Amino acid sequence: MQPAIRTILILLIAAGLLAARARELGVPFEGAPGPLNAITDIAGIEVGHTTLIAGQRDQAVRTGVTVVWPRGKQSGAPVFGGWFSLNGNGEMTGTTWVEESGLLDGPVMITNTHSVGAVRDSFIKWHVARERKAGHELNDVWSLPVVAETWDGFLNDINGFHVKESDVFTALEAAKSGPVAEGNVGGGTGMVCYGFKGGIGTASRRTGGYTVGVLVQCNCGRRAQLRIAGAPVGLEIAESVPYARKAPGGGEDLGSIIIVVATDAPLLPHQMKRLARRASLGLARTGSISGNGSGDIFIAFSTANAQAGQTSGLVNVTMLPNDNMNGLFEATVQATEEAIVNAMVGAETMTGFAGHTVIALPHDRLREVLGKYNRLAQ
Repeated sequence: MQPAIRTILILLIAAGLLAARARELGVPFEGAPGPLNAITDIAGIEVGHTTLIAGQRDQAVRTGVTVVWPRGKQSGAPVFGGWFSLNGNGEMTGTTWVEESGLLDGPVMITNTHSVGAVRDSFIKWHVARERKAGHELNDVWSLPVVAETWDGFLNDINGFHVKESDVFTALEAAKSGPVAEGNVGGGTGMVCYGFKGGIGTASRRTGGYTVGVLVQCNCGRRAQLRIAGAPVGLEIAESVPYARKAPGGGEDLGSIIIVVATDAPLLPHQMKRLARRASLGLARTGSISGNGSGDIFIAFSTANAQAGQTSGLVNVTMLPNDNMNGLFEATVQATEEAIVNAMVGAETMTGFAGHTVIALPHDRLREVLGKYNRLAQ
């Protein structure tokens, strides 16, 4: 990006006329993003959010639901998929069948830890009602939804069970292509990442004629771990670290991260699992060690092979050779790293449950630190 263009973008961001993203602040990411630099750069993918912000202190609601439809809500056709748990102190339902069948059938939904069941059951009800309205026979209608979580109890009254059926329906039906809202939205509304306000982030990469897109709900890491473009941002911005709880021995990663990786490259389930694993390396670039208390769970899918879910006859599929996957691996790592930083850059300072406050990553300080370590893009 030309310096003059970046200066204009920074001025627009400062004036509140343009939402901040990490690239516009001068973070020097590697790789070539798609037009939106979002998971929705892949044709057919739709993302929806329901954001719930209400009340104060013990009645503070700071939570929500985020939905990623691989082929859009009007299709819902299965895609080849795979999943990977880097550290399993968390939940992602439906993955037993993803592992067994190699198929992801329906959306990936993300919420808070104590709302997983509500989101799962609400989706099934939504799905059954839709099939009934279409006049389909319901005897064979079944679903094992994929619902993932991270814990937002520092800012949200998590034991108030505020995510309701209608909230899930809204996220499912509001899902759309195009730009994706980031930061304090959807399932990421009350999340904390590296001691700064976290939430939802996304990014994409183009490689070899294909696109890889990533969406994260980041709620992981400790302040001292945070590195952005290799610079020790967490050590340089050490003030206002929120206190969550003290683990035995101290220094535990207290949160989690859910990473959704998508591509339009023609990959089979075992290759999708390989792609999901590479998200770990993008997470590591931001400083995480995936500690014992962190639920770091990733799922990947391919929108290629439109007949992936065919239930009879022979299915003809296309597969990119394993030897041609290095570009996709690199794209996954790069997009994951940027999506995490975008989540923090897009977030705003929030006060929530019990008066707890989590500050947003200060944009001016970030630029100062990047400049100090000669990592600010010119």
